[in-house]
Amino acid sequence: MAKQTDVIELQKNFALLIDGKLVETKNFLRVINPATEQVFAHCPEADQTHLNAAVSAARQALDAWSSKSYEERANYIQQLAMLLREHRDFLASLLTQEQGKPLSQSVAEIDRGASQSEGIAGIEIPIETLVDDEERYIELQYRPLGIVGIITPWNAPVNLALGPLVSALYTGNTVILKPSPYTPLTTLKMGELMREIFPAGVINFLAGGDELGHEMTKHPEINKISFTGSVETGKKVMASAAGTLKRVTLELGGNDPAIILEDVDPEAVAKKIFFAAFVNSGQVCMAVKRIYAHEEIYEEFCSALAKEAKNAKYGNGLDPENHLGPIQNKMQFNKVVGILEDTKKIGAHFLSGGTVPNTPGYFFPPTLVTDIDENSRLVQEEQFGPIVPILKYKDVEDAIRRANNTLYGLSGSVWSSDRKRATKIAKRLRVGTAWVNQHRATSAYVPFGGAKESGIGRQYSILGLKGYMEPEVLSVVK
Repeated sequence: MAKQTDVIELQKNFALLIDGKLVETKNFLRVINPATEQVFAHCPEADQTHLNAAVSAARQALDAWSSKSYEERANYIQQLAMLLREHRDFLASLLTQEQGKPLSQSVAEIDRGASQSEGIAGIEIPIETLVDDEERYIELQYRPLGIVGIITPWNAPVNLALGPLVSALYTGNTVILKPSPYTPLTTLKMGELMREIFPAGVINFLAGGDELGHEMTKHPEINKISFTGSVETGKKVMASAAGTLKRVTLELGGNDPAIILEDVDPEAVAKKIFFAAFVNSGQVCMAVKRIYAHEEIYEEFCSALAKEAKNAKYGNGLDPENHLGPIQNKMQFNKVVGILEDTKKIGAHFLSGGTVPNTPGYFFPPTLVTDIDENSRLVQEEQFGPIVPILKYKDVEDAIRRANNTLYGLSGSVWSSDRKRATKIAKRLRVGTAWVNQHRATSAYVPFGGAKESGIGRQYSILGLKGYMEPEVLSVVK
């Protein structure tokens, strides 16, 4: 594991990738290290001309790429995974400096991205025979949509790029990928590495702000948009894409509940819940964001969770002693601080944290809140930061009702020593994924996405892959 004193020296030459060529630009984005609040790199900024060139290249490469077999495309993706592992240490160091998370978590993100990519490329998409009788033969096949535009967020830039990227490529599409302007560097470096593998035009990587994303969503030659981000922005993406009836996959925010039943071991569950809530400083769409604990174990559970929070060190992610890094950007930091101040005003009780350090960096201590009203901002909104409420309940029916009383529906979990009982409760959560005695468990073979306002469509699994393809019926009279 690299230490802060021997971090890999950053390369200064970041570039866009268009039609297999590295492209420099006149305009640049400033990239800030959230642990220092200092600009540490400049990133080329794409404009409409670059986007049009990327679309043209992707269109020209489409026929040759889509005509390859799944097995041939899977071979390219296997090479991609090997490349990520080969350059893992450099990419992880760069990821931590632009995103803020601890270096060990950056390494894990890249390893997971490589494994998930291999898993996606191992899924078979068979032709489905619907009718085969004396009169007719009817089958359902799937063909690529065309050009897929991918817009990714700043909280997990590698994983949340690789999932849709590999899904689109494996199913025969060509791609234009735009990372968040807050965290563009690791993505651009991945593109630079991948250009040695993929044919020119198959993958194109552009960096830019919201305007570039808007131009992608309305571009008449882009056939699908895969967007991961906030609910508010997801709605704008959908509205813009509607002009050309683009297909969309929207993986949006969540306000995940965790229901803790009275029969658990509070200390054992507290350790698991703490990680599920505070990993990446709470900046995870499917992190635990509301905790409902039964009154019989409430005090003991709160005490155990507070102990975990107080023992968790936070600071610069390059220091291996730290468990949590900073909030990624100033806008999000100010939002979380605003929620903190509102929580103080209504008289809630703080078990840990609650005071923002007066030091450089967007640091925020792991904060646990009790005695808080159900209608408060902290309970109703997605905080997307390291501040989590613990709410008491007496009757499990009330806990289920409160857990479901939200516009969000990404995921949730139930914790109990009685697996069957917990499973029955989990089935009543109105979410895309309901876990029992676990949280944040995903796989390339299992669909993931949200119910209600937490998204449209699914990533991963054969269901997610079909979202990158057009279903086509072939009907033959015998």
